[in-house]
Amino acid sequence: MKLIYMEKDSRIYIAGHRGMVGGAITRHLKSTGHTNLITRTSSELDLRNQDAVHAFFQDEKPDYVFLAAAKVGGIIANNTYRADFLYDNLIMECNIIHAAYQHNVQKLMFLGSSCIYPKMAQQPLKESYLLTGALEQTNEPYAIAKIAGIKLCETYRDQYGCDFISVMPTNLYGIGDNYHPQNSHVLPALIRRFHEAKVANASSVTIWGTGTPKREFLYADDLADACIFLMNTYSDKELINVGTGEDLSIQELAQLVKEVVGFEGEITYDASKPDGTPRKLMDVAKLHHLGWKHRIELKEGIALAYDDFLHAEMLAER
Repeated sequence: MKLIYMEKDSRIYIAGHRGMVGGAITRHLKSTGHTNLITRTSSELDLRNQDAVHAFFQDEKPDYVFLAAAKVGGIIANNTYRADFLYDNLIMECNIIHAAYQHNVQKLMFLGSSCIYPKMAQQPLKESYLLTGALEQTNEPYAIAKIAGIKLCETYRDQYGCDFISVMPTNLYGIGDNYHPQNSHVLPALIRRFHEAKVANASSVTIWGTGTPKREFLYADDLADACIFLMNTYSDKELINVGTGEDLSIQELAQLVKEVVGFEGEITYDASKPDGTPRKLMDVAKLHHLGWKHRIELKEGIALAYDDFLHAEMLAER
């Protein structure tokens, strides 16, 4: 397909602009001079309501769509609310992607997740590994919903010629992250845990699992930069990974967070709790070949995220 670049006055809809990813994309678009951004809160537009989504697209007529809206959570939330994670994510994707086709959106980007890959897939994870093995059980419903989104983009491209692309980010963190004690992902959960232990002058922090699984982390504003880059430069059917191409163990991550937060106690591990997937490292060779590479290294990003957490805590106390 012929590449069409977003103009500064193009009508750009960011679905999920209040989330960490959507918020980062919105900030990046504003900072680069895009003046015609379209956003709706969930109270203004229920993306699970097909008629409401259709009417929105009919009225607003966006040229470009970043589909960053999703029901997300950590390992506990994913495993507890399995039906909700499958249903809500499926129906939002279906409604937005179909409406984008019906209303002649020039280009749509669907944002997935690294959990789409098989639990025991060879590392690093290449885009071609999709659907080659069993998924991690704890977040299987969420992963299936994301795989469905990828296939929607592929099939609407095949049948209707839609320029719909799929981007698979690695584990993300950053401004606007979810720091909920039960429903957050590992890095924001560690930030909260070490901060609370520091404030309480606790002697130790206990972390779920053995600490041996390895994870890759990308700062959300780096992802946003990659998304705008890919919206302007990528138009292939196959999904594309976005990450750093570097990973570390949960033990190493915990040590980094401990240093940034300034907690001086011990770290212990509860091996009776689940570890999840042993390793999830993205193969980002395709992305690097196109000319994009992350800029914010992990320790710097954790410091930025901790500042954001402290700011959010201060506002919550007012």
